[in-house]
Amino acid sequence: MIGDHGRVVGNVARAAIVSNRRITGLSADVIVELVAELGPLWHERHQAKLASRPWKRAVGAGAKHRLVFVDRLLATLVHLRHGATHDVLACWFDVDRSTITRAIGEVRPLLAERGCTVSPGVRLRTLTEVVDHLGASGKTGIIDGTKIRVRRPAARTGTSSSPARASRTPSRPWSAPTRMAGSCSAVRPGPEAARTSPTPAS
Repeated sequence: MIGDHGRVVGNVARAAIVSNRRITGLSADVIVELVAELGPLWHERHQAKLASRPWKRAVGAGAKHRLVFVDRLLATLVHLRHGATHDVLACWFDVDRSTITRAIGEVRPLLAERGCTVSPGVRLRTLTEVVDHLGASGKTGIIDGTKIRVRRPAARTGTSSSPARASRTPSRPWSAPTRMAGSCSAVRPGPEAARTSPTPAS
């Protein structure tokens, strides 16, 4: 069980994510370490942001967080590992989509600051080079291989259809000590979506 500022993880979503390592790529012990390390930092920055506002609320006033830090962390980890949409995560955690968007925007920089570095002078151009580098350094990482579909030009010639062109964003390695490991495996292209319609020859 994982505590978050006095609250104990007990709902189905949190329990499912923490108990199944395949969902985040991290063990429950590592998640506990992340909560203990990043939770206070997130709280500190949140309070500093509130204090910077021109108007102040009385202590204890205002809306309460529907998503405590451990949930924000788990939602971010699932998003980074699987590319789950904010809508899906919002449904899973029973909150508004905007809450998930804000949570990921707050937690992702904390994860990056915690340890997402590549040694100076190291240039990793391909996924294979990234995997080899992480293996040689005794580290593992999280690879962002989000697929982005590129629209074809409107004017085309020919009588046969062809696959829509697709590209991937450059893989961005997140490396950290092995005990803080995420996942790092070869990215396999998924099934192509819609194909372009045949266009009569001119």
